[in-house]
Amino acid sequence: MGPGVKQSRSASTEQHIKDIQKRPLVATIIMIAGLALLVLSMGISISLGAADIDLQTVWNALLHFNPDLTQHQIIQELRMPRALGAGLVGAFLAVSGAIMQGMTRNPLASPSIMGVTDGAAFAIAIAFAFFPHTSSLQLMLFSFAGAGLGACLVFGIGSVSRGGLTPVKLALAGAAVGAFLSAISSAIAIRFDVAQDISFWFAGGLAGTRWLSIQLIVPVALIGLALAIILSRSITVLSLGDDVAKGLGQRTRLVKVLGTVVVLLLTGAAVSVAGTVGFIGLIIPHITRFLVGVDYRWIIPCSAILGGLLLVLADIGARMVNPPFETPVGAITTMIGVPFFLYLARREGRGL
Repeated sequence: MGPGVKQSRSASTEQHIKDIQKRPLVATIIMIAGLALLVLSMGISISLGAADIDLQTVWNALLHFNPDLTQHQIIQELRMPRALGAGLVGAFLAVSGAIMQGMTRNPLASPSIMGVTDGAAFAIAIAFAFFPHTSSLQLMLFSFAGAGLGACLVFGIGSVSRGGLTPVKLALAGAAVGAFLSAISSAIAIRFDVAQDISFWFAGGLAGTRWLSIQLIVPVALIGLALAIILSRSITVLSLGDDVAKGLGQRTRLVKVLGTVVVLLLTGAAVSVAGTVGFIGLIIPHITRFLVGVDYRWIIPCSAILGGLLLVLADIGARMVNPPFETPVGAITTMIGVPFFLYLARREGRGL
């Protein structure tokens, strides 16, 4: 390696370290404004549906619930868990994508592209086919295991390819593994006559979210998001590269193992509630880095808020496209995410 290349990499690393210190004020504004918009959008989400309910009624149902009023029952039992589920699932997927991109230094990494969500959906298909009386908690455990299977297959295939891991090769391996697992899931659904049961998870949606689902994923949210924030500084250092991280005393293997556990927890929980909702984990981390810089102590909480906001808005859009019928929310996020993915793939492909 010539001195010019070393100097170039050194200058790039120094610039990266300087960027880490940037824009804490912007991040604070995004978190405050993002939370306000998230609460407002959740209120709008609760008010919209087959029976439109004004925001004043929503507010009254929250503060002064009257079980004798049908509108209050609709808000409490159907729409509130749906809105909360959208916010949590969006946050889970966005944080998972941010961690994956930081750990692998791969701008194309996300749960949907790296085979994690398809692996979780595959495990859910197996649960419906072979264990028809699976509880919600057991379904979530199946989802965790499937997410791990998908991730292992993608990274295993990417590692044995000639030239080692590159962003585009990982994306291609993820697409291949995802298509393979999705095809097997469809075959299982047809063979064991459970296609109608698992079609929800393939399409992605939040219509079936109930309080039981929220109660199950809240502990995962507390554990997974807390671990993500604890690891945020280490992921920032890791994003500088393994050599730099080790030189700074980073225990890179431990950080990667813990980061992978967080991704599997959050993605598995998200898929168990909303199915295969794609591209939030790809889009949001890029937007967040553009706004707040490359310090993951800001990227992770901001990604959580913006990811929740995006999915709540996408869920609102899914109900407005063809009322009174619902469009799968996964279709809405895919329409947004595919052009973004093609742009990133084209940009990264120039470096091969």
